[in-house]
Amino acid sequence: MGGVPNLTRADAAAAVRNPLAFVAARWTPQPRTVRRAALAALVMSVIIVVTGGAVRLTGSGLGCPTWPKCTDDSLTTTGAMGVHGVIEFGNRMLTYVLCAAVGWAIVAARSQKPFRRSLTRLGWAQFWIVMGNAVLGGIVVLVGLNPYTVAAHFLLSSALIAVATVMWQRTREGDTAPRPLVGRAVQQLVWFLVAASVLLIAVGTVVTGSGPHAGDSSEVERMPLDWETVSKLHAVLAWIVVTLTFALWFVLKAVDAPREPLARTRELFVVLLCQGVIGYVQYFTELPEALVAAHMLGSSVMWIWVLRVLLSLRERPGTTADLPGPSEAAAVPTRA
Repeated sequence: MGGVPNLTRADAAAAVRNPLAFVAARWTPQPRTVRRAALAALVMSVIIVVTGGAVRLTGSGLGCPTWPKCTDDSLTTTGAMGVHGVIEFGNRMLTYVLCAAVGWAIVAARSQKPFRRSLTRLGWAQFWIVMGNAVLGGIVVLVGLNPYTVAAHFLLSSALIAVATVMWQRTREGDTAPRPLVGRAVQQLVWFLVAASVLLIAVGTVVTGSGPHAGDSSEVERMPLDWETVSKLHAVLAWIVVTLTFALWFVLKAVDAPREPLARTRELFVVLLCQGVIGYVQYFTELPEALVAAHMLGSSVMWIWVLRVLLSLRERPGTTADLPGPSEAAAVPTRA
């Protein structure tokens, strides 16, 4: 093993003044390391959604009845609070793991050579979303699991997943201007798919807010809506998303689109079918907790794949030299 380099007083001052620049000056990660760091942040953003759902489904939403402490007198859970306190406090601790994953992605992106400001900004965007959602999570506890704040908490987590997905994709691309792989009509169809997916997720939070899983064994406010009616609306939106996905796959085949958009669309269709099966089974079996948790996981995976379909419609070569020349461009068939 090599010796540890001696750090001068000037080095220590530089590390305190700008720790990211200090690390970047002394470490250059491999592109694979940066990709893995971005993927770790994405995976943790999904895990925190699933564990947050587990808190609600086990009735542990008020296991720690206050925030930022677990109780008025204790920062951590106590034996008297039982398993609900352990579950709620454990989910709070996972926020630190998420912060570590996002921090690792920021450090890796900042240290990459050449420096890519766009990647670093995406990492910092995740950090601030995590901080904002942590505060919002505290508000959720302080207002006794008000369903509107719970819905906002989930939607902000979905925003975190979106930014993490974009960063993961960008680690595998260059910084040249994006070059579209499909025509404008196909791009518009995909944006309709994204909009329908956002609406589907938003209505899903209303299903949660009006449904029977309030998040705690005590009397918790619910949204004043008929749960079954909202569930049927959610199902209609799900079928709209499935139909748009199938139409997109058909159009991509018709215009002889590149392999990447076709593959991502096909994968999304499979994810949607699995999510639909889980959704219908949980509806007709009176919402067993395990299936609801699986449906929340499926919602996150679906959202990731919708974004992957969107991002697959263009490419960003590493350098301008990687762009196709005139002869290659001429060989690419014109797409509607």
